[in-house]
Amino acid sequence: MKNGPIRKISLVSLAVFLWALVGFSQFGCRVKLEEKDLVTRARQLHARVLTVDTHCDTPMMMLRPGWDIGVRHDPGLRESGKIDLPRMKEGGLDALFFGIYVGQGPRTEEGYAKAKERADQLIQAVHKMVRDYSGIISLALTPDEAYRLKKAGKLVAFMGMENGYPLGRDLSRLEDYYQRGIRYLTLCHSQDNDICDSSTDRNNPEDRGLSDFGREVVRACNRLGVMVDVSHISDKSFWDVLKVSEAPVMASHSSCRALCDSPRNLSDEMIRALAKKGGVIQICFLGSYLRTPKPNPERDKAIKELEAKYGGNLRALQDESLRQKALEEMNEIRRRFPSEMATVQDVVNHIEHVIKVAGVDYVGIGTDFDGGGGVEGCNDVSEMYRVTVELLRRGYDEKAVAKIWGGNIMRVFNEVIKVSQRLRAKGA
Repeated sequence: MKNGPIRKISLVSLAVFLWALVGFSQFGCRVKLEEKDLVTRARQLHARVLTVDTHCDTPMMMLRPGWDIGVRHDPGLRESGKIDLPRMKEGGLDALFFGIYVGQGPRTEEGYAKAKERADQLIQAVHKMVRDYSGIISLALTPDEAYRLKKAGKLVAFMGMENGYPLGRDLSRLEDYYQRGIRYLTLCHSQDNDICDSSTDRNNPEDRGLSDFGREVVRACNRLGVMVDVSHISDKSFWDVLKVSEAPVMASHSSCRALCDSPRNLSDEMIRALAKKGGVIQICFLGSYLRTPKPNPERDKAIKELEAKYGGNLRALQDESLRQKALEEMNEIRRRFPSEMATVQDVVNHIEHVIKVAGVDYVGIGTDFDGGGGVEGCNDVSEMYRVTVELLRRGYDEKAVAKIWGGNIMRVFNEVIKVSQRLRAKGA
């Protein structure tokens, strides 16, 4: 009799322990299954919706001897780059705006001629890609074409020109680039040009904004149906563009200044104004635009010495072999003095910030892959679905994810086309 209650308590305790153990095991399995389910859901979602990245610099890779975008490159190798067609399919990315990037050089006739030559080479490289791999990828000029290609199971190539420098002072060049497939124009890059002032060039501390020629360029973009891209431009240039443009504008690869205080990012006021205009900000995957870098004096010193050696902005070097040599030396500095990478979570934090400030209709994705972009968890195009995994984890539904991944930028693109048609009908 004395042992009865004790035996009963022990049996109850054992039962509780076994129940807890089973519950814990089931819970542990469920966590793993949920993560697996999120990946499955993300991949299924990517199969249904149009996914668009509005900025990469991969055409520069296409000009490298022996580098072939149709071949899968090992993401772990430095010379592989961030994008190729097989990895686009792996990551569930349908459409890319291939950047026709030309670094800012001297504002002289010789400089303009060299810039035009470089732009021509990059455009030809994109056209060659769609010829060589016509069964896999095609060039699109409108959102409707992109949706048709998606439905047919093909990848989509768009083109955007990063830096208006190749225009020189000749507005007719813009129409030529439009005829060859350019569908957005980033007005400047890291230095001031004839169109506007840059967010990162303070050699002249005065921000002069959009020039008279720049106003003509914006109006010409509106007439042609070319999206005006405000990434890289100064704050005054941004506000000037919003006043001049009759169509919504886009930021092809920028992030939020409230989360990372970089002049390349947009303030909340700018994001709200962009949204009020009907535009969109495409979140950039470049770490220094996502989180404020921790101080690294040795790294900063090495970079300044390298820039002094080559005379400033390395990507603006006009000589291709010299630019490659300089960028290789920069990569070596980054290996010697590694900085902490931003993460997929940081990317989605910026997406969520835009949603809180302006709404889900005004944000998208512009990685800047092969131009410095890449984060832990999504360091090349084969991992793009992981952004969707994080969005799903945070509770975003398919409708919201579809807007973020392509719906918003395609809406802006369509509206730019409508404005163009209206202006042409008026003879403007």
